[in-house]
Amino acid sequence: MLKEFKEFALRGNVMDLAIGVIVGGAFGKIITSLVNDIIMPPIGLLLGKVDFSNLYLNLSGKPFANLKEAQTAGAATINYGLFLNTVIDFLIVAFIIFLLIRQINRLTVKPAAPVAPSTRECPYCCTQVSVKASRCPNCTSELKPLK
Repeated sequence: MLKEFKEFALRGNVMDLAIGVIVGGAFGKIITSLVNDIIMPPIGLLLGKVDFSNLYLNLSGKPFANLKEAQTAGAATINYGLFLNTVIDFLIVAFIIFLLIRQINRLTVKPAAPVAPSTRECPYCCTQVSVKASRCPNCTSELKPLK
């Protein structure tokens, strides 16, 4: 069983997936920083200096100045601003991955259309014969036309 697991874990696809997950995690951190530090501040400014990460619903009934204060006090909150940041983060990551895959697909060399064979094998003597031939030049057998 250990041998089978080793074969599975060291198979090319599993290693590629592991590398993809690691690189994806690092890429996710970069995108999160892009969203939180570069994209969200101007959007918040355009919307009247709103900081999405500080938007929340206070369920405790006690007033708090901001989310951090409410969390420090242990108040029950619904942090919809953080959720909005996460959704925007996801949409940006998905869009960037879409653009990346689109470029990779453009750069990938498309295989040429398969070329139709110019010869076929005679079913009687196994000699290579032109696909246009109606008789085998070697054994003179009559050949059925290709469909």
